[in-house]
Amino acid sequence: MAPGEKIKAKIKKNLTVTGPQAPSIKELMKWYCLNTNTHGCRRIVVSRGRLRRLIWILFTLTAVALILWQCALLVLSFYTVSVSIKVHFQKLEFPAVTICNINPYKYSALKELLSGLDQETKNALRNLYGLSNIKSRKRRDADSPQSSEGHTDSKFLNILPLIVFEADDTTTEATDLLTGRKRKVNGTIIHKASDVMHVQETKKTVGFQMCEKNGTTDDCATYTFNSGVNAIREWYKLHYMNIMAQVPLEKKINMSYSAEELLVTCFFDGVSCDARNFTLFHHPMYGNCYTFNGDNNKTVLNTSMGGSEYGLQVILYIDEEEYNPFLISSTGAKVVIHRRDEYPFIEDIGTEIETAMATSIGMHLTESIKLSEPYSHCTKDGRDVPVDSIYNATYSLQICLHSCFQRHMSEKCHCAQFSQPAPKNVSYCNYQKHPNWMYCYYKLHQAFVQEKLGCQAICREPCKSKEWSLTTSLAQWPSDISEKWMLDALTWDKGQKENKRLNKTDLAKLMIFYKDLNQRSIIESPANSIEILLSNFGGQLGLWMSCSVVCVLEIIEVFFVDSLSIITRRYWQKIKKRWAQQNTQQGQSSSRNPEDLAGCDNPTCVLDDDLPTFNTALQLPQAPGAQVPGTPPPKYNTLRIERAFSNQLEDTQDSENV
Repeated sequence: MAPGEKIKAKIKKNLTVTGPQAPSIKELMKWYCLNTNTHGCRRIVVSRGRLRRLIWILFTLTAVALILWQCALLVLSFYTVSVSIKVHFQKLEFPAVTICNINPYKYSALKELLSGLDQETKNALRNLYGLSNIKSRKRRDADSPQSSEGHTDSKFLNILPLIVFEADDTTTEATDLLTGRKRKVNGTIIHKASDVMHVQETKKTVGFQMCEKNGTTDDCATYTFNSGVNAIREWYKLHYMNIMAQVPLEKKINMSYSAEELLVTCFFDGVSCDARNFTLFHHPMYGNCYTFNGDNNKTVLNTSMGGSEYGLQVILYIDEEEYNPFLISSTGAKVVIHRRDEYPFIEDIGTEIETAMATSIGMHLTESIKLSEPYSHCTKDGRDVPVDSIYNATYSLQICLHSCFQRHMSEKCHCAQFSQPAPKNVSYCNYQKHPNWMYCYYKLHQAFVQEKLGCQAICREPCKSKEWSLTTSLAQWPSDISEKWMLDALTWDKGQKENKRLNKTDLAKLMIFYKDLNQRSIIESPANSIEILLSNFGGQLGLWMSCSVVCVLEIIEVFFVDSLSIITRRYWQKIKKRWAQQNTQQGQSSSRNPEDLAGCDNPTCVLDDDLPTFNTALQLPQAPGAQVPGTPPPKYNTLRIERAFSNQLEDTQDSENV
């Protein structure tokens, strides 16, 4: 080797191999540990002694594990929110107020439709409790005397038979309330009694049995109640819904209360108002309801002051004389406070007010703004919820739940839900497809309450909502001192005849107002951002490994780019070596194959680029008839001369030594 090449080889040997030019992964890692700014890796290489080196390895691996753990926690907590509450004073928009009489329809208008049902209800009460002459307070003369005998041809009791379980009976037999005979009870028995309330064991259990039409007894479901009153009222309500579902909507509106009949006086923000400021809203279970400051009004009403004098004040005419004695057991009205573009769910969130009382409802407005995906499961407008709304109103959780239940009713019972409005859905049942719809409706309602229909899992809360927290207070109204003149004046304003003078039990006063104009806003905002996340990563790296962003890029370069380059280069070298060996073996095998020597007439022809050697010449085949000449014998005279010559050289060397 030339002196220059030796010097280059020595320099190359002493220099540190860098980057992807390192011959192995081990050399690359050694170079990285010597040149990186992470002190732990450097200490692993430069430390002397196995124990000290092992300690630094453990420290470094522990620090890496802590970094990974802390960074994982930072990533998992990235989609968290921070809640801020703001209270600001401003002029507030007055909400929509929907008012309904608890009694949906005038009993005098329904008397012909419900005569058969009322008669059978009275018979059931007489057979169960021994009650007779059940009459309304104002209609005793108009009611016909009741028969004391049961009717075996009863229409309603045959459809839904009322049954009684004795205290000591098993649940396999019960007494038919209509015929008085024992009957077997098969199928599912559902107890509607509360587990919290303790009922006497000697008390009878009353219920009714619902079966599929033309079905077996196994298709029946028996609902039992610890109170006969609750059982009969529920039984009456189901038949009442069945009857009213067949009445046209226009006729039901005429049978309910008009705005002029419901409203006696009206004031808002100190200014007089009347029935023209209310919008009709028909509810199948509550009849005609009226909305003040609804979405149909072009002018949005605001209030500039807090207190009862600047809110809504109305006096309602309840008309207790027209109440249905079997359907409604209390008197008063229901009020719902909601957004102007929101559907009022009276049966879910309604507030009842009493007669002969002044009910004051003070409001506080709270606005909630939540973050949508991926921070929470709320929905912005309900379009991403797989439930088609049947309401002409803004999306809400109640709208989704009722629409989901309506979908199951339409598919399985062929029946529209009874608490739905008329614009997009008609309140009726298709009796031709499903004559005994009550069984299907009741089963679905129970499944909906028990969350078996999956509606609660599908529906989501809206991201933006407004809620009015209510504070209710009561006072006797009118007072004993002012009762006489006030009732006379209200009777004159109402335009009633002298023989229909208003009573205090027919009236209810309602006041709805803002207690103050402080609006509270609950706003969610992201607790983290990309900048904060990156700074937290940098803090963890600097704390545990004294690293920076450049060190992270260095780690990526060494462990991914350079290591992959070395592995690829070594793999490619192996492939080239194998390829060269395969080509050499194929060349040798082809040179020894006689078939590959076609066209070479000389048997000593060798297809090789290299010149023949003595060994290869010995391996060549001999030509036919040719003899290889032998080795000539040595010339002994020559050997003697060489020996004499060597002896002469030895004598010469001896003389020189002398």
